This record gives sequence, structure tokens and C-alpha cells, in this order.
Amino acid sequence: MTERNLDSIGWGIFFIWIGICSIAGFSFAVGLLGVGIITLGVQFARRFSNLKFEGFWFFAGILFLIGGLFGLFRIEFDLIPIILIAAGVLLLFSVIGRKKSAEQI
Repeated sequence: MTERNLDSIGWGIFFIWIGICSIAGFSFAVGLLGVGIITLGVQFARRFSNLKFEGFWFFAGILFLIGGLFGLFRIEFDLIPIILIAAGVLLLFSVIGRKKSAEQI
């Protein structure tokens, strides 16, 4: 399986899931859990297909799962700002890491 095909499958499943959540009236927490499972599933499929494992999306999937579980169990903690900050920091570090490795070549 090619990287492009796997990414397209992941995005397709994502949009189908969002549509199902909207039609069925699932809670935001259930939606987050599904997105986390889809995100992690794509990363594990990448790993087992000998494609590059993307750490950012793995971390994002974990955060989506945690956010969904917090919502399901009604844990009162405003996790969304922390998820956004963590995702932004991780994305910035990934760009800095790529730039340094490109300069070393």
C-alpha cells in the first residue's frame, strides 16, 4: 500500500465518522474517541506497511483519545487548550528538527 493511498483511506474514514456522528447525534466525546482511534489506526497501518511512522499524528491520536475519555467520564478539566498548545509545540519542534537535519546534509 502506498503512503498516499493509506492517507486517503484515513481521511475517508475520518469524514465518514464525522458524518455518522452528526447524523446520529453522538456527543463530542464520542466523536473525539473515534477520531483518536482512526488517527492511531492509520499510524499503526503505516508502521506495519513499512511506511514512515508520523510521531505528530500518533501524539495527536493519543490526545484525541484522552479528550474523548475525559468527556465520557465527565472529568472536569479544560483539555482543549492544552491539546492545542501541545499540538502547536510538537509541530514547531518537528519543523525545527527537519530544518537542522537538512542543514547537516
